[in-house]
Amino acid sequence: MSKDIKKKRAQLPFRINILFFAIFLMFSVLILQLGVVQILNGEAHQEEIERTNIDTTSVPVPRGRILDTNGNVIVDNNAMYSITYTPPKGVQAKDRLQLAQKLADYIEMGQEDRLKRITDRDKREYYYLLNQKDVDERLNDIDTSEMDNADVYNHTLELITEEEISDFSDDDMEIIAIKKELDKAYSLTPQVIKNEDVSAEEYATVAENLDKLPGINATTDWDRLYPYDNTLSSILGGITSQEQGIPAEDVQAYLSKGYSRNDRVGTSGIEQQYEDFLRGRKEQIQYETRKNGSIVGTETVVEGKRGKDLVLTIDMEFQEKVDEIVLDEMKKVKQQYPGPNQHLTNAFAVVMDPKTGELLAMSGVNYNKEKNEYNDAAFMALASAYEPGSSVKGASVLAGYESGVISPGQVFFDNPVRIASTPVKKSVSNLGYVTDLEALEKSSNVYMFYIALRMMGENRHPYPDNSTLNASWSEYNNALNDLQNYFNQFGLGVSTGIDFPHESTGVRSNGAPNPGNVLDFTIGQYDTYTTLQLAQYVSTIANDGYRVQPHFLKQVHDPIASFDELGPVYYTKNTQVMNRIDMSQSEIERVQNGFKRVYESGTARGYFQDVDYNPAGKTGTAETSIYDDGKKLADTNSLSLVGYAPFDEPEVAFAIIVPHTGQGNGINGKIGRRILDAYFEVKEEQDEENAVDE
Repeated sequence: MSKDIKKKRAQLPFRINILFFAIFLMFSVLILQLGVVQILNGEAHQEEIERTNIDTTSVPVPRGRILDTNGNVIVDNNAMYSITYTPPKGVQAKDRLQLAQKLADYIEMGQEDRLKRITDRDKREYYYLLNQKDVDERLNDIDTSEMDNADVYNHTLELITEEEISDFSDDDMEIIAIKKELDKAYSLTPQVIKNEDVSAEEYATVAENLDKLPGINATTDWDRLYPYDNTLSSILGGITSQEQGIPAEDVQAYLSKGYSRNDRVGTSGIEQQYEDFLRGRKEQIQYETRKNGSIVGTETVVEGKRGKDLVLTIDMEFQEKVDEIVLDEMKKVKQQYPGPNQHLTNAFAVVMDPKTGELLAMSGVNYNKEKNEYNDAAFMALASAYEPGSSVKGASVLAGYESGVISPGQVFFDNPVRIASTPVKKSVSNLGYVTDLEALEKSSNVYMFYIALRMMGENRHPYPDNSTLNASWSEYNNALNDLQNYFNQFGLGVSTGIDFPHESTGVRSNGAPNPGNVLDFTIGQYDTYTTLQLAQYVSTIANDGYRVQPHFLKQVHDPIASFDELGPVYYTKNTQVMNRIDMSQSEIERVQNGFKRVYESGTARGYFQDVDYNPAGKTGTAETSIYDDGKKLADTNSLSLVGYAPFDEPEVAFAIIVPHTGQGNGINGKIGRRILDAYFEVKEEQDEENAVDE
């Protein structure tokens, strides 16, 4: 027994030695492995610890400038200081709060509009971040098992009382306003925190403390500058601010083109129409960041280039004169004839080159009765349509030629036409027998009525009083459709093709008309047209039947460093002929002669008979009414005038509409005369200046 015990005791040290030896080997292997890690792979592991990520962000650049046809800048960029925030990856709400607290020591968000935009929720989120533990404890007695994270968070904010967020200090409000801007930022996309009234001191202070403000940058920004103030403002259009960014309804379309959500884009007018030219090429900056999100280095990989410069066809010297003329004549009429002109609120004028389609001026005035002030409304010259009256009679005569119902020299007896069950149709005065040329010169309504009657298949002349028409309803409808289609060839009732985001084509009446409607159509008192459509119509007649596309753009230039000159031409807008009307040259020339007689001895002679630039055109008066909630308030007139000059070699055409004005004030003729006078005066002055320069 004792021998066995001794034997076992002798075996224990041996086993313990084996155990110690095994442990020794294990520690040796571990030390060896640590050595390998430290000596052989240490540098690689250290690099992994210090590993950085490379990301690229795009920085917006200034938009291109907009200039007039003579090189005068009409839309420019105004440089200004800007404080921006580019959030690193993984940044949290508390990080933004801490950053806002630091940044509040360097800038003031004193703009009333920004402080007013602080919402109740903004205040609750701010309070929550400062008192998160306390507010979270309020959820202990509430079952949140069926809520998702967003619902839990929203419910938590609701547990914050009105009293707790009612007494924030001015400093707190500054921090909330800054944080609100920080929260809008997307990863690696610069978000403007402040770019309005950033003082030089704020800019310098932030720039000196960038190391304490992760993601913040002090840089320069830009805003649109308008040297001519509000002149043509509704045509030039507007852009969004970086605060607004891309309109929500257009986000996906712009993102697919490489835009960022907070990029500024054109929202109307020329700015919107030519966004692709004006936007420029963004500067691309490569950011090197550590795993914790801190930025350790930047490199510009693509140099930014501001947008291309646009040169418009508009002559701003002439444009300002046209605006002044339209406004002046409108004020005169309202002052001299206040009663009959109480409903006069608008006046429009369009001036263009009939051969090229270049728009030289577009003017519109809107009177705000409540504020007793006049505002720019040039865009309404292509957006609002009215019955033009007799100014469209040139198209009616040409439609008569082409349809074969009349021929050049055709004579009709101008006496009231009385169709059974239809109001009497007549001219302003009974003119007796008139030819086509005399019908234009003296503005015979009855002559146009006979064109319509014949197109409906009614060939009796003179028309027997109170007789029933020998035509069916389908013939009325077919005649109206044929007339509308003829008018379409001149640009009346269809798109003019203008390079502008939105354009009205007027109101085209559909359905079976009564015979009186068809007759009214030929004297411009049924369908409605815009001032621009009338300008294209008269230009087509002046241009021997060729309808050209009206356009604002003349050229696009690549940007260069110098702001005193334009860069190389990138694109030129050429003349585009849209169609030629289906009438012979001799027929067009006959209407041209009729238009000349209008200005020489006809209805416009009182305004143009003493000028030396040889104009031609047509006057128009449409009887219209003002309604309110279906109740007629007053009978008014819409006055129009179309024309061009010189007659032999037309270089300028124009159209004027003054809706809902009184009778007999001649505002359309006065505006037209002054516009043509101004055009040739400006042209003469510019020709003299060019001769001196040469």
